[in-house]
Amino acid sequence: QVQLVESGGGLVQAGGSLRLSCVASGIIFSISAMGWYRQAPGKQRELVARISRGGGTNYADSVKGRFTISRDNAKNTVYLQMNSLKPEDTAVYYCNGVPGVTAFWGQGTQVTVSS
Repeated sequence: QVQLVESGGGLVQAGGSLRLSCVASGIIFSISAMGWYRQAPGKQRELVARISRGGGTNYADSVKGRFTISRDNAKNTVYLQMNSLKPEDTAVYYCNGVPGVTAFWGQGTQVTVSS
């Protein structure tokens, strides 16, 4: 059974930083690239950062240079360091494999950036 538990969200002012964590149980962490996704109200969920099993990373243009994804294979944990946050980053953030597996979506963690 796979479980993904996200944490670290909160309310922050524009220009601030947050670090999200996702602890993965089950096989997904060892066989899959991992990604951070976000879904803002009224919008589709989008992939913002991806990290391969070997550590290679890719970012959406909207977060490039501000967000950094990393993983700790020993802890089955993937992180998202978010700097220079903008109000448009406000969303619920989720982690999942890449591509996302429908059955594995967790509750997510809310990030709210005030202007």
